[in-house]
Amino acid sequence: MRHPNDNGFAARRTAAAEAKRQLLAKFASAPKATDPEMQERLAVREAVSVAREARRAEREALKIAENERLLAEAAAAVAAAEAEARLEAEARQAEIAERASRALAEEAVRKAERDRRYAARKARRA
Repeated sequence: MRHPNDNGFAARRTAAAEAKRQLLAKFASAPKATDPEMQERLAVREAVSVAREARRAEREALKIAENERLLAEAAAAVAAAEAEARLEAEARQAEIAERASRALAEEAVRKAERDRRYAARKARRA
């Protein structure tokens, strides 16, 4: 069923052309790149971008410094652990050497006692 307010083809065509003209007029009245207001907006946008980049670079520098600090702490911890392990190994070696010298001394004492008994036995027989 047709509505009495239906637009015909010509009416729709003129409405589309009018809409296109209004859109072009809107873009024509938009500020140009050489307009001082547009230049100011671009300058503000550029300043914001530079500030954002500076903050990003600062955050990156802080991350790098933190990573270097952590690496230095880890290296110091490793060096301390190695030094402690070296001291423990030296202490074990000293303990082993002390046990060995004590064992040699005890062996020498036992040998001297055995030789003394042997000499006493020989002296009784003779």
